[in-house]
Amino acid sequence: MGTALVYHEDMTATRLLWDDPEYVSLVRKTQVLGEEELQALSGQFDAIYFHPSTFHCARLAAGAGLQLVDAVLTGAVQNGLALVRPPGHHSQRAAANGFCVFNNVAIAAAHAKQKHGLHRILIVDWDVHHGQGIQYLFEDDPSVLYFSWHRYEHGRFWPFLRESDADAVGRGQGLGFTVNLPWNQVGMGNADYVAAFLHLLLPLAFEFDPELVLVSAGFDSAIGDPEGQMQATPECFAHLTHLLQVLAGGRVCAMLEGGYHLESLAESVCMTVQTLLGDPAPPLSGLMVPCQSALESIQSARAAQAPYWKSLQLQDVTPVPTSPSTHSPEGRPPPLLPGGPMCKAAAPAPAPSSLLDQLCLCPAPSVRTTVALTAPDITLVLPPDVIQQEGSALREETEAWARPHESLAREEALTALGKLLYLLDGMLDGQVNSGIAATPASAAAATLDVAIQRGLSHGAQRLLCVALGQLDRPPDLAHDGRTLWLNIGGKEAAALSMFHVATPLPVMTGGFLSCILGLVLPLAYGFQPDLVLVALGPGHGLQGPHAALLAAMLRGLAGGRVLALLEEDSTPQLAGILARVLRGEAPPSLGPSSVASPEDVQALMYLRGQLEPQWKMLQCRPHLVV
Repeated sequence: MGTALVYHEDMTATRLLWDDPEYVSLVRKTQVLGEEELQALSGQFDAIYFHPSTFHCARLAAGAGLQLVDAVLTGAVQNGLALVRPPGHHSQRAAANGFCVFNNVAIAAAHAKQKHGLHRILIVDWDVHHGQGIQYLFEDDPSVLYFSWHRYEHGRFWPFLRESDADAVGRGQGLGFTVNLPWNQVGMGNADYVAAFLHLLLPLAFEFDPELVLVSAGFDSAIGDPEGQMQATPECFAHLTHLLQVLAGGRVCAMLEGGYHLESLAESVCMTVQTLLGDPAPPLSGLMVPCQSALESIQSARAAQAPYWKSLQLQDVTPVPTSPSTHSPEGRPPPLLPGGPMCKAAAPAPAPSSLLDQLCLCPAPSVRTTVALTAPDITLVLPPDVIQQEGSALREETEAWARPHESLAREEALTALGKLLYLLDGMLDGQVNSGIAATPASAAAATLDVAIQRGLSHGAQRLLCVALGQLDRPPDLAHDGRTLWLNIGGKEAAALSMFHVATPLPVMTGGFLSCILGLVLPLAYGFQPDLVLVALGPGHGLQGPHAALLAAMLRGLAGGRVLALLEEDSTPQLAGILARVLRGEAPPSLGPSSVASPEDVQALMYLRGQLEPQWKMLQCRPHLVV
């Protein structure tokens, strides 16, 4: 299955799922109104203008969303993007608002429920403005989980709504299904956006287990936009899209919302589309250190949501002390006065043109994924574009690398090592993007040690190794910052240094997800590797879907340059599913996540406390200044 791009100017809706014909009739009449009448009607709404073509364009925009949802939910395509105008997320049941006429994403969600029978839909609104129209339509509906981050500045930014704050969590049966993350300063960047996903959105999303992800994809939250004044670079939206593709079996439908800087908008849209197509996300630029204001907002939202989500209830979600309300009795924020409370000014952003010129848009390797087995396995079913490697490193070279390791002296281990070295060289040379190699269980630790040393000596500047199961840390692994070693399956939680970390393997799905979202990915994004090794060693204990999820999420790092090392006995069960996710397919759903055990939570919190001073992406809350 592929990716749909819906944009045809004559696209029409099958039918408009809107239950206020009077409002629809009002918009329809704009087709025959004169200029003065259009101006007078526009003045009845907030930040809206009508044109004789408004009804036609708005109907096409809503229809594009319906067509995209139909294509994804019938399996015609895997995912897609609807490039629509006018946008929709501010539009309310009977009121145009904020350049929005019909609420395209909300209509698509209603369509998915009514026509396709869906029961759990996640809407992610990364536009810089609060999509209050979506919130109003679903705030009492537990079948729709709505997440919005938005420029808020304690209520001083449009649309100036009290219900845009973190403590607005829905009502009635929908309590906890509205998630607001208000940014109270401008200048939020890549680290802030990724931290919001890892520490707030994704834990709730996995617990919710959506059947479909809809994205209100506004790019006024990108660098250079005069409305947002944020600093997230275009490649950040590739990473956000990638993180959403691990949900709902990859069924992601994005629909364009705001965006007022044409160059930034165009680059960000391209990044989103490339990721939907399965291309690896480019590396993120800049330091991965969330700002204190972002952490305050994230922690406030986590505290507001904790009563409704088990994934947050065993964690530290103590509310962040906040200043007294800045809202006037009428509910509108007071004007900013000279000398009064002001948002801290963000550091000046680089000029968008110069920053976008530096964007790393490397051509994809000719081979996306390669599987290197010592002998072809007739039971292994691979996608047609995944290559089974035939070549091997030179015998003399392989023997030289194997010589220090007694376990690699056996012929079968030596053969497997030659295959791995050949594959790794192809990845480091840019000929292959990702790969899977096998090794005898008795030689797993030694093979991994060789892979680390080979990677570092042949061009990798920062190598992340995630070792699962009984794989001891190589004794000569340096502490020079070039390697981050993370062992999941150790006997106890231990941070031997900021670059050598071990934690027990979580015993439940909820614990596994908490470990990935709360430890592995924050460390990985903070480290920013250019090569990732994933080793499933003896006693790793992972089922296929869990291993696939881990590999899929790590694929967001290092431009997708991930090498998975498996035991030969497990290859038929795991190689196929790992090959599919490494080439860009979505991992299978784990189903509703269970609650992490207290022991798993305690181990995670212990490690986070040990490592947070060095790895800022682990932080969920700001440090209070006494």
